[in-house]
Amino acid sequence: MAKTIAIVNQKGGVGKTTTCVNLAAALHDQGSKILVCDFDPQANTTSGFGVDKTVSSPNIYDVLVSGADPAKSVVATPYCDIIPANKGLAGASIEMITLDRREYRLRDALVQITNGYDYVFIDCPPSLELLTLNALCAADTVLVPVQCEYYALEGLSDLLSTIRIVKRSLNPSIALEGVVLTMYDGRTNLSLQVAEEVKRHFPGQVYATVIPRNVRLSEAPSHGKPIFSYDSFSRGAEAYGALAQEFLAQNQTH
Repeated sequence: MAKTIAIVNQKGGVGKTTTCVNLAAALHDQGSKILVCDFDPQANTTSGFGVDKTVSSPNIYDVLVSGADPAKSVVATPYCDIIPANKGLAGASIEMITLDRREYRLRDALVQITNGYDYVFIDCPPSLELLTLNALCAADTVLVPVQCEYYALEGLSDLLSTIRIVKRSLNPSIALEGVVLTMYDGRTNLSLQVAEEVKRHFPGQVYATVIPRNVRLSEAPSHGKPIFSYDSFSRGAEAYGALAQEFLAQNQTH
């Protein structure tokens, strides 16, 4: 049975999509069978894997709202399989309010298709509304990217209390997979201070691998490729390769 990981942080611009695309691609390169579900209306994960978000149909919106067959929404790419999103997903939260089992729509869909995969990654929108709630109800664990900047810890307490509420009332088995530090610049005191502070808040749950600020990482999505296909010798590729190994080492009992 696949392990499902939601990549969540309600702050935008913290490296959620970059982490989702590149960690998934790195794990695929290291032999794991990976399914990615793009659950963000911006659909950047979809285009990050070179899938055209304007024509891909059915997509996750159709699955959630219209009950489309989830198996038909899966697109194979050279890097992993993906369920694409598009901007229609932005209205899904409102459309789902009247639906049965509205918090479990994603879980009910994924359970039909995740056999045969090792890991499923859900790239969440930068908010804590019904879409993110669906992701938390579908996930076994939560991976939290935190950028090494001044306001990094702001809002994390909201995220943690949301996860606690979900654990109490909707998904008792959900747990924290880990915290990954992104946009790290070892030359600045600020990055070092933020890293220390995050480790203090999450003892034993912060990955040793940090993701550096790296121009090549920022460029890769505009080419529709993960970093390994765009520039496999970049510092970004090295970091996500190391993160994948650390992730696998922690999950080898899985």
